Amino acid sequence: MDQSEDSDSILNHRVLLPDGTVTPMILTTDGWLQWSEKSQRRLSIDKEVLGFSMDGPKIRIKALVEDRGGLRCFGNSGALVRKEFVFQPLSEESRALWCLKLRECIDLLGRPKKLFVLVNPFGGKGAGSKIYRDEVKPILEDAEINVTLQETKYQRHAEEVAYSLDFTNYDGIVCVSGDGILVEVINGLLRRDDWVDAIKTPLGVVPAGTGNGMVKSLLHSIGDPCTARNATLAIVRGHKCSLDVATISQGEAKHFTVLMLAWGLVADIDIESEKYRWMGSARLDIYALQRIISLRHYRGGVSFVPAPGFEDYGEPTRYDYETASVVEVDKSDGVPISTQRHGYEGPNINLKDLEWRKFDGPFISVWLHNVPWGAENTLAAPDAKMSDGFLDLIIIRDCPKLSLLSLMTELNNGKHVKSPFVTYIKVKAFVLKPGTRVEEPSKEGIIDADGEILALGKGTLTTGQKTLMNYDELQISVHQGLATLFSPCRN
Repeated sequence: MDQSEDSDSILNHRVLLPDGTVTPMILTTDGWLQWSEKSQRRLSIDKEVLGFSMDGPKIRIKALVEDRGGLRCFGNSGALVRKEFVFQPLSEESRALWCLKLRECIDLLGRPKKLFVLVNPFGGKGAGSKIYRDEVKPILEDAEINVTLQETKYQRHAEEVAYSLDFTNYDGIVCVSGDGILVEVINGLLRRDDWVDAIKTPLGVVPAGTGNGMVKSLLHSIGDPCTARNATLAIVRGHKCSLDVATISQGEAKHFTVLMLAWGLVADIDIESEKYRWMGSARLDIYALQRIISLRHYRGGVSFVPAPGFEDYGEPTRYDYETASVVEVDKSDGVPISTQRHGYEGPNINLKDLEWRKFDGPFISVWLHNVPWGAENTLAAPDAKMSDGFLDLIIIRDCPKLSLLSLMTELNNGKHVKSPFVTYIKVKAFVLKPGTRVEEPSKEGIIDADGEILALGKGTLTTGQKTLMNYDELQISVHQGLATLFSPCRN
């Protein structure tokens, strides 16, 4: 008799291994595949097994496992490696039963079967296409996921695609890029007439850009490294989490953000360092030093609704948001873009009934964050949560240059928020009133949303570039858990 079952196993059959050994192989009720191969081996169906295939009388288990050294694998070295485990059931009946039960176990996990994948070939050092081809595609193929691939061709192309995509044909949308393509997809989904259903589409991110703050925040939450393989495995496993979405408003103009908004030092570094893009993420460190040496201070003010526990920060004020300008409606190839009132209008919050506080400038930096990491090496808001209904506000108003340099070097571990020169609080709503530079009153600044230019003031290095909003007063409010992400852990 070549098989037996017990209360702890779904299957317990003797099988033939490639080295000629005959050994029991067990599929347990709690989702483990166990057998002996020189030493005891086990694979988690949920965490490691991608899929399987039949090769004549043999079954090939395709998995993504931690590199234990000395393993023969078909992939580059790294924390995770692709590997095949081959066994041959001792009868046709046993082989059919193994295929049936393995398929049932994998299907019960609720994994995606069809994905729409957007690849940004221009982000970071321009490696998006190679990362997809070498790292992402093989894993999705092993997991038997059907893929529709689209490379983005220009800025906001992903927004247009998401705006018109028949999302009912897919189990999710995956962005192989930095954070920018994810933001474009969310803006496209929220501008649809059917945004209520569209925004429920699970979204995945694979790091292939300069910052990669969103995927770093997801993977770091469970201690995983920020790699394409770890990110792709999280997508394959199909677990999900909610994500707050913030609405930036200025008159009828709206833009939706999920990562951050910056004005002052951080925005200047992020946007003005674009001329060093060929250097990858190192461009940010190099330009940060330049900006600290020639430090700018900005006149202006911020108002905010504090989260519980932060009511004593700032001075009391009242809500009197009235934008001084309205951006005209624009269109691109007939597709409404962010300035047109369309689809989702923002969270239904009566801001006038809330208790407002304020800080007056001058400011060195105003930084608003939705998730902990702004980039792979920048823990901007260590207390931020993916879906707590609040934004984390990091403000620097006055700071000596040496102290500023010191706290900036601690961005990689989040200790900058402990500096006496930093105000770090949580807010529910926010109003920014940007002003001129103190040192050069004829010049203004840059407002940066998720690594892209939202608004430009007079005298900036990129004046004349098309922007989504004016360099003027704008309002931000938060909708808790509006979007859904593929997550490395079960919610």
